[in-house]
Order: sequence, then C-alpha cells, then structure tokens
Amino acid sequence: MGHDLEKVLVTEEQINARLTEMAAEIDADYAGRELLLVGVLKGAVMVMADLSRRLHHDVEMDWMAVSSYGSGTKSSGVVRILKDLDCDVTGRDVLIVEDIVDTGLTLSWLIANLRSRGAHSVEVATMLRKPGEARVPVEVAYVGFDIPGEFVVGYGLDYNQRYRTLPFVGTLAPHVYA
Repeated sequence: MGHDLEKVLVTEEQINARLTEMAAEIDADYAGRELLLVGVLKGAVMVMADLSRRLHHDVEMDWMAVSSYGSGTKSSGVVRILKDLDCDVTGRDVLIVEDIVDTGLTLSWLIANLRSRGAHSVEVATMLRKPGEARVPVEVAYVGFDIPGEFVVGYGLDYNQRYRTLPFVGTLAPHVYA
C-alpha cells in the first residue's frame, strides 16, 4: 500500500489470536444449540469466514446487506435492506457477525428487525468497536478490539472499495481521502 497507510492498529497475528478466543467463547455459550451466523455484507466477509472456521460445532450461515448511508459518508438514519436473508429466523439463535460497530444506528435497527421476525435470540460479534463513536447503546456479546474513532481499513473494511483484503487493520494517510 506504500504511502497510503499511516499506521497499523491491529496486526494479523492479533486478529488471528482474538478470533480463536472469540470462537471458544461462542462455542461455550452455544453448546448444544443450533446457531445461525448472519454476516453483514460486505465488510464482515473476512470475519465471518475466519470466525466460522474456528468454531467447533456446525453452524448455518446467511448474509444481509443493509445501508444507512445516503449520498455522503454520514448516516441518513434510514436503513435500507439491500440483500435480505434467504432463511427464516423464527425460533432461531442468531449471531450477527460484523466487521465494525461505530454509531450503532444500523446495528440497533438490524437487531430489532431480526427480533421482530421471531428470532429466539439475537447477539452480536464484531471484530472492531469504536466506543467513542456510539450514538445509540448496542450490546455486543463478542468484541475483538476496541479502537479509537479513526477511519480504518483492512480486514474487510474499505475506502472506495479498496483495502478490504489487507490482513490487518490500519489507518489511511490523510492524503488518500482529503
């Protein structure tokens, strides 16, 4: 990436170690229960793939794509479903898998939406959380790392659809987005 990155916040090694720990926690919490992982596209692809492979019991996976962004980079507050689930969540234990939780606006809507569809339980696992950016309280059961309120890329997170495939999480140099 050359001069595009300013610094690495979370290394590939740290991500791998934390994913293993999170998977062990999830395995213990959902022992003897069927679990549906719901990945939030596009950012959660890396987390979903790596986390699910570390789980020691079989899980079902499905995907949603939701958007609360209008034409700019600020949340519009209105959530749109761009791709809905293929399966029914009625009576199911659902674990939403996210790349990052910042304001909590979209995630709180998604939790309420899945509960309104009759899910037995809805919990959240996220690789990254920005506690200082929260605008609505959202309970997150499994957190990889709390990070500062900087714009980050890598490990599924993008800027203009670039940088998602970086195996670590870093911040972009200001000249990239200025």
